[in-house]
Amino acid sequence: MAAAAAEVAAAGGGGEMVVVRLPPLSEDDPLFQDKKRILDSRNLSCLFQVPNSCSAADAFKVLDRMIQAARIAHMDELELYFTGDEDFGPLSTRNELESLNLLLKILNTLLLTANVGAMGVLQVLCDEILLRLRSLELEDNGQMVVQIRNQNMEDSLLKWGEQHGVKTKLQIAFFEGAGRGMVASENIDVGDIALEIPESSIISEELLCQSDMFLALKDLDSITTETMLLLWSIRERYSPSSKFKIYFEALPANFNTGLSFGIDALAALEGTLLFDELMQARQVSPHIINYGRVDKATKSLKFPLSRPCKAGEQCFLSYGKHPGSHLITFYGFLPRDNPYDVIPLDLDTSVDEEDSSSPSVTTSQTSHMNKENDRMVLETLLSIFTPMLEGLGEPDDFDRENACWDVKLALDYKDLQRRIVLSIVTSCTSGLAMLDS
Repeated sequence: MAAAAAEVAAAGGGGEMVVVRLPPLSEDDPLFQDKKRILDSRNLSCLFQVPNSCSAADAFKVLDRMIQAARIAHMDELELYFTGDEDFGPLSTRNELESLNLLLKILNTLLLTANVGAMGVLQVLCDEILLRLRSLELEDNGQMVVQIRNQNMEDSLLKWGEQHGVKTKLQIAFFEGAGRGMVASENIDVGDIALEIPESSIISEELLCQSDMFLALKDLDSITTETMLLLWSIRERYSPSSKFKIYFEALPANFNTGLSFGIDALAALEGTLLFDELMQARQVSPHIINYGRVDKATKSLKFPLSRPCKAGEQCFLSYGKHPGSHLITFYGFLPRDNPYDVIPLDLDTSVDEEDSSSPSVTTSQTSHMNKENDRMVLETLLSIFTPMLEGLGEPDDFDRENACWDVKLALDYKDLQRRIVLSIVTSCTSGLAMLDS
């Protein structure tokens, strides 16, 4: 998205106003036309004017319109599908966080160069956005339970990081069913930097290029940077003089993701979407994620908070808009409620053009045709999902408490898929019963 801007302009009657420009919609966005249509239908644009002398109530009215525009800009396909043209409310927690943080970043930037007259209204708007962000608390049932464990290795890792310039407001903790994570060591507010890592302490291509191994390997035919970095890491892991010795020693002995599922877990998943994804992933290009960019001014990687986190609460990265199968495969966990869980379908949506375009169809006939079309759609969905439900089988009374982690995770995923498919089958069956009544 392009950068936003603001300016002070003359208002009617000699007053002044702040002009706030949100980033324009990207024409490369596949949802560009739909988002533009919704913006136009709501008489919204990327430019907003706030008089310096306006009341807080009037400033909040303009802010509401800014937030509406930002929500539309951050819509994904799922939110677009389920949003009506009159729905002005929050679309999802993700959307609201991204929208409010965008506006907060813009307004904070404006505050740096604002004149005295504009500072008051800008601060009022920033304070209101912070209040809204602080209201986006996690529900209690979403909190992870911290376990008490010996953390000598983890304490050593934190000390090692501090010795190499790492700044943090986090502590390492262990969570039931999930392993190692982070909690806030103090109250951290929106926009605060929870973790800052200097570039010199990041294992990266730049670090590789400074090593003697790069000089030895760079002229080999067909060797990639990823392969060289892997070989460098293997050497560094077992080198007693390595700068990263403590870091490598603190890595877990095993990475419990779907890629390391055993035979029993795979057997439990046979016939599911996750089974197919695991088989494809194991034949694997590497899974590489870019978490952020090094700040050019400070030459460090910074992790700011998009929502407040109180001391002792879990602080975590956003993993993005991924279905449960992807999160299990590469990260080894399954969210309780995930709006991005998907079941891909290949449907034949062709219709009889002669019947649908006939000008002689009466209202009664049209109603009848619609009813038959609804019946055909519901029956088609039932023909797809009923065998899928049967293939998942009935919930079992397997002793999960004593099961291996991978079998337990596989059965949790299977339960989730069963609930989704069962809800579809139930809805289709109810719809057919209504058509017959």
